[in-house]
Amino acid sequence: MKVLSIVGNRPQFIKSAPLSVAFRSAGIEEILVHTGQHYDRELSDFFFDDLAMREPDHRLGVGSMPREEMIERMRRLVRAKIAGERPDWVLVFGDTNSTLAGALAASDEGVRIAHVESGMRSGDLSMPEEKNRIETDSLATLLFCPDERSRATLEAEGVSGETEVVGDVMADTALSFAPFARRQSAALERFGVELGAYLLVTVHREANVFQPRLGRIVEGINALSEPVVFPAHPRTRAALEREGLALGRHVVLSQPLGYIDFTALASQARVIVTDSGGLQKEAYWYGVPCVTLRPSTEWVDTIELGANVLVDDDPQLLVKAVTDASMPAERPVLYGDGNTAKRIADAISARA
Repeated sequence: MKVLSIVGNRPQFIKSAPLSVAFRSAGIEEILVHTGQHYDRELSDFFFDDLAMREPDHRLGVGSMPREEMIERMRRLVRAKIAGERPDWVLVFGDTNSTLAGALAASDEGVRIAHVESGMRSGDLSMPEEKNRIETDSLATLLFCPDERSRATLEAEGVSGETEVVGDVMADTALSFAPFARRQSAALERFGVELGAYLLVTVHREANVFQPRLGRIVEGINALSEPVVFPAHPRTRAALEREGLALGRHVVLSQPLGYIDFTALASQARVIVTDSGGLQKEAYWYGVPCVTLRPSTEWVDTIELGANVLVDDDPQLLVKAVTDASMPAERPVLYGDGNTAKRIADAISARA
């Protein structure tokens, strides 16, 4: 059996690593396609180094361009790869433009589509990611859900594909790599911060890198009293410079980090402040409170448990949420137990 996997950004690299291992163990041949949606080396190649992933079989080098143009260009390029390789399945991850382009290309070629992280919804159709995941789910043959809530969402929407609850494959990597990252990384020393006495901030969503939202987020970050480590996405750094927004002296702005250093920082922070969907889950698995710079989230359980707080772009709410942040006394297992990749590989093998 042959599976063509499509990756394009940081969370997808993380998800792909344990799946590649599981595919090899199951005797499945994998063709790995890197679209280049995140083209900065710190956001792409370092993950192949840090996670010991093999090099992609195909690099499309799409880079950054307007959404519709990016999707259509990737669709054409991925379709050509699918036609050449003739896989049994095309596997896509999450909610990115790469995911939708891969699903559309597979549909064009009549190849079965497996969607990892199906059924997640934020309820915010202004987010491109929400539109991507809904359309991808409508095209998928096999929909891998992280929990029963997401399966119920798909059933309510009447998707035609087959659903299976497997957990979240990101948990496989997070749970296995975090102890290793803490042992190996010197990131805390390099940034001059102490265990549990700093904040980790990430901002990359398209809506958050334009005014007035970006300015309000910076205002909130500057009002925080604790040391802040802020590995900046290239788009975010460019926006800060373009808008002339200065960060406070307590904020260390850095280039993006490799997975090992980033994991060491994330898993030992007092609070994580982010607009990333993946990092909201990782924070929960690490036992670190999260404050989310969005009006909504697809990871509703983290909100209901009090492990995550939505503050949108309100600077005062941001400061209060960070000050008050704490993890619940009881932390039930959410979104995966570390065995998701094997479940996915087994499910695909069973549908030869």
